[in-house]
Amino acid sequence: MPKFLIQATYTPEGTKGLLEEGASGRRAAVDHVVAGLGGTVEAMYFAFGEDDLVCILDFPDPVSMAAVSLSVKASGALHTRATPLLTVDEIDEAARRQVSFRPPGA
Repeated sequence: MPKFLIQATYTPEGTKGLLEEGASGRRAAVDHVVAGLGGTVEAMYFAFGEDDLVCILDFPDPVSMAAVSLSVKASGALHTRATPLLTVDEIDEAARRQVSFRPPGA
């Protein structure tokens, strides 16, 4: 199952919601939305600094991740970044593939 690293920053409105619900309430909400699309939450951590929340999510396909991302962004409660995570084997496979590429000016 494809994995995604999610880095999120709460907006002021989202932070108000977090303060009302608590971290466990937000964890339950994340579990619910991810499971609803056939995924799982591998890890979820709250942080401070540039990011307020960091998650590793497993989804059956990238389209499911995109659906969640669109809904979350549309809410206005969070600014998020989703990074696909690849295994060592996947990178090894990518390195073996022949790519016909010419850099600019070459």
